[in-house]
Amino acid sequence: MDRIAYVFPGQGSQSVGMGKALVAASPAAKAVLAEADDALGESISTLAFDGPEDQLNLTVNSQPALVAVSIAFLAAMRERWAAAGVTEPAPAYVAGHSMGQYSALVAAESISLADAVRLVRERGRQMQASGQGRQGAMAAIIGLDDARIPDLLALGAGLGSVAVANRNSPGQIVISGDRAAVEAAANGAKELGARRGLVLPVSVAAHSTLMAEAAEGMAKVLAPIAFTDPKTALIANADARLITTAAAARSELIEHLTRGVDWVAAVQRMTADGVTTFVEVGSGRVLTGLIKRIAPEATAFATDEASAPGGIAVPFVEPN
Repeated sequence: MDRIAYVFPGQGSQSVGMGKALVAASPAAKAVLAEADDALGESISTLAFDGPEDQLNLTVNSQPALVAVSIAFLAAMRERWAAAGVTEPAPAYVAGHSMGQYSALVAAESISLADAVRLVRERGRQMQASGQGRQGAMAAIIGLDDARIPDLLALGAGLGSVAVANRNSPGQIVISGDRAAVEAAANGAKELGARRGLVLPVSVAAHSTLMAEAAEGMAKVLAPIAFTDPKTALIANADARLITTAAAARSELIEHLTRGVDWVAAVQRMTADGVTTFVEVGSGRVLTGLIKRIAPEATAFATDEASAPGGIAVPFVEPN
């Protein structure tokens, strides 16, 4: 069987209706969503299934909903393999994009699902409160050569903090920091050769120094949580290093709040070690699209498939 990696989407992949068909078709997925609801003391599954969209898109709701749905997809996939008599593949790596790291750590059995959904809800609260008194912003920069990134950041450097928050694929980055600095960089991006610089409709400057208070707050929240060594190695967001211990897993969830997500480096690290198949486990197909641009020679497979039975496409199983 191919050497594979499981990858888990982050905020932005949520959509009303996610997981609804899955739960109707899979007892295993239904049990996961029930566990998440119990852990939160409210029905995050109902919000995921039926909205309203504006409430689902709130950070404090979208993050736990995405973790729960990702693990529901994972449970349903394993259920389908068992029913088909397919031996479950042992992934070489797990990796999550930003808050997708929580889903990845649940998959690696480093933290429990109940802890994960509670933690990402608190993460959302901490992020929203961090950097109060400073106007944060983020901007997508499309089509800029990587060699010009220092020049891009220099455009806003005199107006506040600005840094690369996400390096998503070749020619696609997101910058984050103080609004004036981010806007100046985005407005000047075309002069540096970018096709587009677009300030995003968000108020939280994720993966920037404005999240320092959130990182401090999450360090306290995470301190009493039980972690075990991941059973599958996790790829770190900022520098693609391997995370194989409980202590390193805990630190990753703190550090990535103020450091960027280098998804290009993460995918390249995995392909360099022989990964040929990536399975995006959860809502949407964002990571599948990015991986196809980063490593076109690899197979990128999204489990979220509306036309498939139960809304889930399962690798290594012949379709009915």
